[in-house]
Amino acid sequence: MQPLLPGDLEHIGADMYGLIARLYPICRSITGEGFRSTMRILQEFIPLAINEVPSGTKVFDWTVPKEWNIRDAYVKNLRGERVVSFNESNLHVVNYSTPVKARLSRDELQRHLFSIPEHPKWIPYRTSYYKESWGFCVSHEVLESLNEPEYEVCIDSSLANGSLTYGEYLVPGKTDREVLISCHSCHPSLCNDNLSGIALSVFLARCLNQTRPRYSYRFLFVPGTIGSITWLALNEQHASRIAHGLVVACVGDPGQMNYKQSRRGNAEIDRVVEHVLKHSGKPYKISRFVPYGYDERQYCSPGFNLPVGSLTRTPNGQYPEYHTSADNLEFVRPEHIVDSFKTYLEIVEALEANGIYYNLNPKCEPQLGRRGIYGSVGGGERGHGFEMALLWVLNLADGHASTLDIAEKAEMPFHTIAEATEILLKHRLLEMREDEAG
Repeated sequence: MQPLLPGDLEHIGADMYGLIARLYPICRSITGEGFRSTMRILQEFIPLAINEVPSGTKVFDWTVPKEWNIRDAYVKNLRGERVVSFNESNLHVVNYSTPVKARLSRDELQRHLFSIPEHPKWIPYRTSYYKESWGFCVSHEVLESLNEPEYEVCIDSSLANGSLTYGEYLVPGKTDREVLISCHSCHPSLCNDNLSGIALSVFLARCLNQTRPRYSYRFLFVPGTIGSITWLALNEQHASRIAHGLVVACVGDPGQMNYKQSRRGNAEIDRVVEHVLKHSGKPYKISRFVPYGYDERQYCSPGFNLPVGSLTRTPNGQYPEYHTSADNLEFVRPEHIVDSFKTYLEIVEALEANGIYYNLNPKCEPQLGRRGIYGSVGGGERGHGFEMALLWVLNLADGHASTLDIAEKAEMPFHTIAEATEILLKHRLLEMREDEAG
């Protein structure tokens, strides 16, 4: 497969940020028109299939919920002025709030208000997906200013039978073994937790669509938790095709890269991600799997136990802006999301190039100089490090060790070992093991 890494990363960073900015105003939820309109925008970038699953559909121990849509919401004071308005921020309404139109005393209203006292200017993000209720999220400054005896409250929403929507796109490869790239796409105006993952996934799909990869790549844009559960329930018979997977979220903030391993802990995807991060020259952290977080906990549930990890920058819940209005267009930056994008590309390239080979000249070292692989001075232009990569590959290519095994043992970047492998293949000194060929 040709190299994936585009030359103009700065341009791609700006394009990803532009997509985030375009999606930012939309009020998304786990169902409803906001999610659909988001998927329709993604169709402008990739040929995304939009799937609808009716409310009431049984998906393992869960049921697809009723569909929620909202048109307007506000709190008005005695003078008829909006003191809280959905039009100013869609975070102001507790996501999935049931309809309400009433006059309430200040004390009654307070029971339906949520704020963050330690960050008095921020609006929290709250949901009530599976228990019917209603509420408003406000800055603590606004909450403390509500001192009139009575307020008019309106949430113009609907909760009725409809469907759950999710987007799916498959980049076909040379085999039907799949790499799963999954991101939750259901949050409203939250840039890092949600939109950065959507943007990175879309542009990664665009890059892969320009190649003929070894693996097939399945991109899922699902509502959190219920979306991955629904997809697994509808595709249970095909889930075993997933050879590797990553859940994408929180990839636009300034923090270091963080990788949460799959439930297996030593799957190929776990090893590849750790190897890429180790040789990136940047700080990173590897964490063991825990059954809490994003949709990796569904893909890694014991009945599936798929090799799916989660690669983020700062993980969910570990930065103050998480699930607040401060997770905005100023918090995510193009340079951070493009750095995450580059890391994902390097992981994909490593998965694609990781194969098992036989040395076709295993009895002593082949003479590389007469084949033009070495320069007249040992090592040639690439130097001694690359010469060592060639020797490591020749020595360990015994039909059992993978390219990743060799890179780990040689303590060299994967791409260096992969380049050495390609050169030796061209000179017919290696042969890929038959069951590895795509």
